[in-house]
Amino acid sequence: MKKVLVCEDEESIREFIVINLKRSGYDVVDVNCGEDAIKAFEGEEGSFDIALLDIMMPGIDGVEVCKHFRQTNETMGIIMLSAKSQEMDKISSLMMGADDYITKPFSISELIARVDAVARRVSMVQSKPETSSVITSGPFSLNLKSRTVYKNGVQVDLTQVEYQIMEYFFKNQNTALDRSSILNRIWGESYFGDDKIVDVNIRRIRMKIEDEPSNPKYILTIWGFGYKWSSGN
Repeated sequence: MKKVLVCEDEESIREFIVINLKRSGYDVVDVNCGEDAIKAFEGEEGSFDIALLDIMMPGIDGVEVCKHFRQTNETMGIIMLSAKSQEMDKISSLMMGADDYITKPFSISELIARVDAVARRVSMVQSKPETSSVITSGPFSLNLKSRTVYKNGVQVDLTQVEYQIMEYFFKNQNTALDRSSILNRIWGESYFGDDKIVDVNIRRIRMKIEDEPSNPKYILTIWGFGYKWSSGN
C-alpha cells in the first residue's frame, strides 16, 4: 500500500482528498501547513511514497516544501495543488522537482488518475529489473537496472520523471519526438494537463546535463514539434 502525505490548509479540500485516496487504497497522512509537512516527512510518519502539496499556504509554502523534499528524496512522487491564477508557481514547483500539478477545482477521477500515475512511476523505481543493461551516448551512460545516468563517469542527480525522459531519449537517439508522445510516454495517455510540463522538465534536465543550457547540444529543440536527443558528436 502506497503511503501519501497530503498538505492542504483548506479543511474541506483536504478532507475531500483524504477520503477519496483512502477509498482508492492509499495509506494517507494529512497536515494543514508546510511546517507540519516537513515534520511528518522527517519524523516517525516518514517514508512517504507520494506527497500532495498545496502551493499557497501561510508560513512555509508548497514550493519550499517541495524543494526540501526533493533535496532529500529523488524518487518520492510530488504533486502540487494550485489555483488557475498560480501559473508561475506551477512552473517554479516543476523546476524544484515536482512530478505534476493539479489545478483546483478538480474532480475525483482526475485526482486519482494523477496519483495513480505517479504511484506507478514510484513502483518502477522501487522494483528494479534483475538484469543490468547500460545504454551509452556520447559522454553519457544510462543504467536501466539502477535507473541512474552518468556524464563522464559522474552521476547526474535526476528525479524519477527526468530519468524516464532521459531513458526515452536514449532509446530513440537522433529521432524527433513530439511533445505529445513524450507526455503520453511519461505521464500516461490519461493525463489531464497540457504539454507545458514537458518543456519545464526538459529545461530542468538541460540545466543538469548541458555545458551551456542556453545553447544545448544534447537535447535539441525541434521548433513547433518537440525535441531530439543527440550524442553531441
